[in-house]
Amino acid sequence: MATTTYSVAGMTCGHCTASVTEELSKLVGVQDVKIDLVAGGTSAVHVTSESPLDEGAVRAAVDEAGYELAAS
Repeated sequence: MATTTYSVAGMTCGHCTASVTEELSKLVGVQDVKIDLVAGGTSAVHVTSESPLDEGAVRAAVDEAGYELAAS
């Protein structure tokens, strides 16, 4: 198992986190998604997966939810 933390900008509420969680959960191998919401700021998104995920796939899933990965 691998847990990776991503920074996601623009989420403001529980609905936002639910959208991101739903899209990330569709990725193959994802076991769990936890989000430390910073409303209107940059939130920490912790993704636990069977093996490390392709960042492009994560970026696409976050984009599909309507948000974007913040620069690290």
